[in-house]
Amino acid sequence: MPPKSRSYDPVKVRAALAAQTGALRAAVHALTAEDLARPTRLGDWTVRELVAHLALQIGWVPRHIDQPLEGRAELSLLQWVAGVGGLAPLLDAGTREHTAKAFDGPPAEVAEAFDGEAALLTDFLAGAEAADPVRRFEIRLGSIRLADMLVTRLVETVLHADDLAHALGRTDFPHDRQAVAAVTRLLADAFADRAPGGAVELRVPPYAVVQAVEGPRHTRGTPPNVVETDPLTWIRLAAGRTGWADAVDTAAVTASGERSDIGGLLPVLR
Repeated sequence: MPPKSRSYDPVKVRAALAAQTGALRAAVHALTAEDLARPTRLGDWTVRELVAHLALQIGWVPRHIDQPLEGRAELSLLQWVAGVGGLAPLLDAGTREHTAKAFDGPPAEVAEAFDGEAALLTDFLAGAEAADPVRRFEIRLGSIRLADMLVTRLVETVLHADDLAHALGRTDFPHDRQAVAAVTRLLADAFADRAPGGAVELRVPPYAVVQAVEGPRHTRGTPPNVVETDPLTWIRLAAGRTGWADAVDTAAVTASGERSDIGGLLPVLR
């Protein structure tokens, strides 16, 4: 059986995904030709490839929802976090193909192509099919509940919106609060799943607190080993966008206690 993940309110997930997609649409419409050529922190991808990848991920579920099930093994959200990094070469190839096919034009055409994928998703989210509590969706990693698959789209849209903001030098991207909350919790749970134990308390206020790392378990009073940071810094750390040492040096993370250096256990989303 796959490891158990916490549950997420499907109604809130769909609303958050629609809102986060709307914020991305607005950002893409504001891009200039110069912006599209900017480098990103994702290897040799420019903003153009990043936008194409986002569009591909946004439109994936509605474009493949009627694909027949093949009986793949059940996949939990925690297993998706642990395994999706292994698909990086495939995702890179698909992104480059998608860029050449639909995202190689001027900014207005890029925005139009992005709108098409975003509309597919938002229309799907508003329909009855997206709310089916037992519907499953198959990807290469396995068979995942559709409701959980939509949570993975929150990860894609929050993380890559932050990548886009970083490439553009923005610190004010209007992330949906519920989207950031869900992604923060999932990646905190994934960290605790990867490093089980009770020696370290990871705090990401106001969304998540988890116990992790082997060692003496804390039971009462102030924990001896505490790591605390804000949601976006945690997401960046968990996804390898920010290094542990840099985050500590800039005080984006506070870490107290002899076991609080968790840098060697990061990232959890590769």
